[in-house]
Amino acid sequence: MIALDKLLVSRAVASVKTQAQAPARSRDQRMEALQRANDIRVKRAQLKRDLKNGLADIEEILGRPPEYVATAKVFDILMAVPKFGRVKAGRFLTQARISQSKTVGGLSDRQRAELIGLFRR
Repeated sequence: MIALDKLLVSRAVASVKTQAQAPARSRDQRMEALQRANDIRVKRAQLKRDLKNGLADIEEILGRPPEYVATAKVFDILMAVPKFGRVKAGRFLTQARISQSKTVGGLSDRQRAELIGLFRR
């Protein structure tokens, strides 16, 4: 009976999920990371305004994405293109066989070429 109790306790302990903890960072490191993230958000917002106003070329952005765009969702970037809404952006991604959650930096060469090809039609 005691062995059964020990077995049950050990299984219960093993089944408890442990939560991953973020590495300890100093205040300066946290502030630097926040500043970097804010800079990226500002640059992305400016890029979206430029796309909307025709000052930036979506083919260029997708072909050779700047570093600050690498982690942005392709869907969000497409939404900034004039005459693009949720439906058209979704249709483009479906035709190119790209998930709506895919990031610009995560595009394969095939996906990138196919998406740019859809814009050139």
